[in-house]
Amino acid sequence: MEELIHGLQRLVWGPGMLVFFLGTGIRFTVRSKFFQIRKIHIWMGKTLGALKNGRKTEKEHSISQFQSFCTALAATLGTGNITGVATALIFGGPGAVFWMWVSAFFGMMTNYGENYLGIQYRYKDKKGRWVGGAMVYMERGLNSRFLAVLFAVCCLIASLGMGNMVQGNSMAKGLETAFGIPPFITGSVCMILLAVIVTGGVKRVAALTEKLVPCMAGIYFLGALAVLAANWQAVPQALKMIFTQAFQIRAGVGGAAGYTVRQALRMGVARGIFSNEAGLGSSVMAHVQSDVESPQIQGMWGMLEVFIDTMVGCTVTALVILVSGVYRPELYLNQISRGIEPVDGTTLTGQAFAAVIPWGAQFLAAATALFVFATIAGWSYFGEQTAAYLGKEKGAMIYRYVYILITLPGCILAPSLIWDLSDAFNGMMALPNLAALFFLGKQVKYDNDR
Repeated sequence: MEELIHGLQRLVWGPGMLVFFLGTGIRFTVRSKFFQIRKIHIWMGKTLGALKNGRKTEKEHSISQFQSFCTALAATLGTGNITGVATALIFGGPGAVFWMWVSAFFGMMTNYGENYLGIQYRYKDKKGRWVGGAMVYMERGLNSRFLAVLFAVCCLIASLGMGNMVQGNSMAKGLETAFGIPPFITGSVCMILLAVIVTGGVKRVAALTEKLVPCMAGIYFLGALAVLAANWQAVPQALKMIFTQAFQIRAGVGGAAGYTVRQALRMGVARGIFSNEAGLGSSVMAHVQSDVESPQIQGMWGMLEVFIDTMVGCTVTALVILVSGVYRPELYLNQISRGIEPVDGTTLTGQAFAAVIPWGAQFLAAATALFVFATIAGWSYFGEQTAAYLGKEKGAMIYRYVYILITLPGCILAPSLIWDLSDAFNGMMALPNLAALFFLGKQVKYDNDR
């Protein structure tokens, strides 16, 4: 079973799939004539610029555009921005950050396409609530119930594993190491808070995320800026390393201890996708609940989601690690070549903060806990929507209670097999979604962007 799961994971996140991810983003980018650059004033103005007009909605069964954005961002901001970036640096070198940017640049348009189709094909149920998501545009746009069910099943499993148990375990371990809080206590508190949030539906989840996401992002970025300010002279050198090592032809040339273009590219693209989830189709379920009427506008919110998650969040973490003096590439490569497990990503990021901020490890553990809880709350809604698609109201109710109950065992014990299995199903969501984007991509419009 372990060999089967490991093989599935390698297949899903192998070079072929990464090319498929990039190819989808490149296609949307070319068709839109590089919309993310050419019309940056438009999509920034329609998203962040529109916040001055208010963040609330009066519609009973909808949430505001800002709330849908925060709910989607809550599910992506988290361990990918902290642990994932550090892991990319350890195994791919500083050049991996450049390829993260590349994947995010094209991923912005992939997310645009997903959310455009999500709004275009959503519909209201008998109670007047929006029903939408990647599985809906697969069924209604492609007329493929098979792909829709495949996506829903994969999303359901991924939400329980990657969205809940894996996240909770990371939070519990971090709080135990930093503050000595037993995982049972962390799991119990998380389960109770989650029950209060999840049972309130999308309105309550959105109400949480619109407050928690700006708060947790602000706390984390303030800490990161303190580290960067203390080491500001090292920032230009760190940026130089990112660009030069992204194109390092062979081991040992022009950079640290032998990272190659292949290593940098593979780790950068993979960790970038893991962080922002562009192409997976998961965040569409939050965006379709928006009170927006224009598919183009919601597509722009999807672009902003990827931009903030990777271009801003991942970049800040990478610079913090590179300028803090704790990054030791020669040691990591030596350990990898000898089959020794190098330092884990969370520990490395914690060391970077601790190099400047008193109680830096504790600061990072607390910040990570906020990120993780927001991620768990966001994924609860994604999983609930797929459960409702597969099993109607009864399926959603059963899922809701299962999701709440597995939080505690997830915080206490999440076997590595759960990590690998959920990672595989997280990637398998992309197979039907990228296929749908390929066939439905011509329906995505950019002509109302003036």
